[in-house]
Amino acid sequence: MEIAYWIVGGLLAVFYLYAGGKKVAQSQEQLQPMMGWVDRVPMPLVRTIGVLEVLGAVGLILPPLTGIAPWLAVAAAAGLVLIQVGGIAVHLSRGEARLIGLNIGLLVTAAVAVWLGTTWL
Repeated sequence: MEIAYWIVGGLLAVFYLYAGGKKVAQSQEQLQPMMGWVDRVPMPLVRTIGVLEVLGAVGLILPPLTGIAPWLAVAAAAGLVLIQVGGIAVHLSRGEARLIGLNIGLLVTAAVAVWLGTTWL
């Protein structure tokens, strides 16, 4: 279970560090081609989502790695599940049901991380 958690948690962390870092650092115009929804969401909210994604990525790795409050990894994974629920809701509200495949995959992967974290940590 430990190895499975590190694989799942590591992959999620890499994805969310990248995606969250882009949301934090790039302008609306730079994000628009990759994330069409940023035109209807205020940039402070986009930045907040980015910060939460980066914190979630750090939370998946740092607590179990250091052994300090490893339960935070489960909380981080649960938070990432909630971010994807929000992402699915945004896509569905925009009539973009065909675009929720990545969101569903990330939601399931984060849910697996929650499960692995509760069985291993």
